[in-house]
Amino acid sequence: MTTHIPTRQEAFALLREYNSDESLIRHGLAVEGVMRHFARKYGQDPEKWGIIGLVHDLDYQQFPAEHCTKTAQILRQRGWPQDYIRAVVSHAWGLCSDVEPLETMEKALYAVDELTGLVSATALVRPSRSVLDTEPASVRKKWKDKAFAAGVNRDVIQKGAEMLGMELADLFAETIAGMRQAAAEIGLKGTL
Repeated sequence: MTTHIPTRQEAFALLREYNSDESLIRHGLAVEGVMRHFARKYGQDPEKWGIIGLVHDLDYQQFPAEHCTKTAQILRQRGWPQDYIRAVVSHAWGLCSDVEPLETMEKALYAVDELTGLVSATALVRPSRSVLDTEPASVRKKWKDKAFAAGVNRDVIQKGAEMLGMELADLFAETIAGMRQAAAEIGLKGTL
């Protein structure tokens, strides 16, 4: 099979094909926005990084017990490039994948996947219900409250920040900046 470089439109259609849960769609869009932001920060291809962020949880709704494994199969069947597949699978390293994030793109995806959930939850408890006025200090405060967004794996975020050589505050700031670019799409424009 020949390798096929997917377009953003194809990636979004694929995400919709396997997911009907709007919260999973919004999560994919949030991670896409952050990955595009990080690609620009590192002088890389925002389209490629964004597509990988968009589909990283492709199989989660239909195949939670086979998370990442099923996505790899689906993307392989469609001829996606191996580096796209590897990046997607590496985001769950140590959880349900033994593929360690090695490339900067993989490390970024690993670091921001869980963090977008914490930033979203933080934005939603603000009076504005918006990521547009959410600040890193607010996320830091919620980070320390282990009962807040308890499902967010803070150890993964910490490890991801270390992999990228970033302080948590900087990772928070960059993630917020990426999510702001997608605020309307991810339902976090709020009342601003």
